[in-house]
Amino acid sequence: MRKPKVPVRSARCKSLPTEEYDHLVAIDWSKATMAIARLTKQMREPVVIETRADLEELKVYLATLRGRTLLTFEETTTAHWLYVELHDSVERILICDPYRNRLLVEGPKTDKIDARKLCLLLKAGLLKEVYHSLEEDYHLRKIVSAYDDVVKAGVRLLNQRSAFSLADGGASETEEAHFVCKHLETGIAWYEETKLAYAALFAQLRRNDVRIRRLTALPGIADIFATKIVARVIDARRFPNAAHYLSYCGLIKHARTSGGRLYGRKSPRYCRTLKAVYKSAAMAALQGNNPMREYYNHLTGKGVAEHNARHAVARMLARISYGILKTATPYQPYLWRDRTKRAEIQCV
Repeated sequence: MRKPKVPVRSARCKSLPTEEYDHLVAIDWSKATMAIARLTKQMREPVVIETRADLEELKVYLATLRGRTLLTFEETTTAHWLYVELHDSVERILICDPYRNRLLVEGPKTDKIDARKLCLLLKAGLLKEVYHSLEEDYHLRKIVSAYDDVVKAGVRLLNQRSAFSLADGGASETEEAHFVCKHLETGIAWYEETKLAYAALFAQLRRNDVRIRRLTALPGIADIFATKIVARVIDARRFPNAAHYLSYCGLIKHARTSGGRLYGRKSPRYCRTLKAVYKSAAMAALQGNNPMREYYNHLTGKGVAEHNARHAVARMLARISYGILKTATPYQPYLWRDRTKRAEIQCV
């Protein structure tokens, strides 16, 4: 029997002491084959084997390893399935970001070579972890992903109908034109019906989840946006502070400095879903009379450009939602007023 695992909240491999593990195992998994690289404290070069992709065979192999085992593989379509299936077979699983593994691009490429390099990167602590969890809330990501696919398909159908109508000024009466229009209308009707069904599902999720209900109290954030936020974040404690969360949402940029000089700023790799949510929520909040609109007016009154003020509103919504999810407290409006007054007093 293995010792129960302690939940890991950090998403950074550099804080993971690989010396505490007896075996470092890296897997390059494909549909037909898998390559396994293993490294121990006494070994300087990984041992690599290649065999057919068989989950039960992999579990048997991991069971033969005595001591604490740290397993890693890259984020792919099958990554979460492997994470769930192998969670009880090793001490810890680290799913890494393939975008960061530039060493795998250099030189010849085979499954065995990739597994070996992945094992060496794991030992050096150079892997960036991709968040995965066994929590039940993880299924919300599937719902949100399916809903986004439905919206994309529906918007494409609406654009096709508009383009088809504009192509001939809507005056075409041919049999072929009627055939195309009929099927476009059928697809659009399906889209509208499916979207209503999803709206009812999101409303049900809000009633059953207190976190979603708390987020819907924010201006501009309704059932769908709140569900998307919860689905992507899952556990807000995995972000050390609000700055890391804003970077994950793509709402701040990183400075590029060298030799004491600033060479501009660059955007981080961020979650496009959350950036779209907060940007859209900011635009929706500014349409009404609410604390976010007052904050926007406060910024523009101080001479801040309108586009920068809108961006500041999006960041404010992100900070507040991060605090709600991390501390499990309800929304408290107008706290920005207190911070502004304290800052003005200190300046005086």
